[in-house]
Amino acid sequence: MITRRDAALQLDIPLEMAKRHGIPAKLSLDELLELEKTPPAWLVQSRANRTGKPVWVDLACVVCGFHEAARPKKWWPDYTWLSCDDHGVDELPEPEPGLARREVSGVGSRFVAIVDERP
Repeated sequence: MITRRDAALQLDIPLEMAKRHGIPAKLSLDELLELEKTPPAWLVQSRANRTGKPVWVDLACVVCGFHEAARPKKWWPDYTWLSCDDHGVDELPEPEPGLARREVSGVGSRFVAIVDERP
């Protein structure tokens, strides 16, 4: 059995869409494979309407490797590194010479985006 969230990840659809179209809270792998093999009209339309922007992204900490799948937000910066919010700046790779570093908190459930950029 897998969760609705895992099914949404696999189908590359928002969790809200999975709920709206009746994907149960838990389903078997066979049910998921059937959805992928013979997608309903709403799923076919959703895939046809894709703009190229990912529905889900995998976020991973450069320090400890913790990762999670999350829905990307428009305000997230183009980051150089991600780290868990409990890691210190001394644990991160050094910025390349001539680059300034800034941090943006609140990416995913626990990440800080590290942005190395020209001043």
